[in-house]
Amino acid sequence: MDTFSKTERSDIMRKVRSKDTSPERKVRSLLHRLGFRFRLHRKDLPGNPDIVLPKHNAVIFVHGCFWHRHPGCSRATTPATRREYWLPKFDRTVRRDAENQAALRRLGWKVVVVWECELRDVEDMEIRLSQAILSEELWYENGDGEPFPMAAEGQSPYGPPDKAE
Repeated sequence: MDTFSKTERSDIMRKVRSKDTSPERKVRSLLHRLGFRFRLHRKDLPGNPDIVLPKHNAVIFVHGCFWHRHPGCSRATTPATRREYWLPKFDRTVRRDAENQAALRRLGWKVVVVWECELRDVEDMEIRLSQAILSEELWYENGDGEPFPMAAEGQSPYGPPDKAE
């Protein structure tokens, strides 16, 4: 049973933001401090990535552990009530995330996923972001969240801008 009334729960859920969340602002601040310049929420890319670094052909998604189901994270809990509603909703979110990330990789973008809980260790996050963004390789994540390099799968008119030679 929910501890809040329907009206109170509705008010709480209404305040959940999809853009400019606290974790997203923290990542943007960190990137700016590291000297990276970026664009926000490009609608012309699959999944509207939270942060786009065109110069480095990289996109960053800042995911909340609860909504995007961070594997092994204590924040990725499932509500005890209305499981028939929540489980398909979470499944759709995870599937959509995977499809968008695969589409971006096919377009030649490096995809970095930052989980909300990872932002507790800022120094580690600085190193991880710098390495992922500056890498010449595309990075995939396996089921454990560990990155591994993979070759680009081709370009498209919507891919990253061509580098002048």
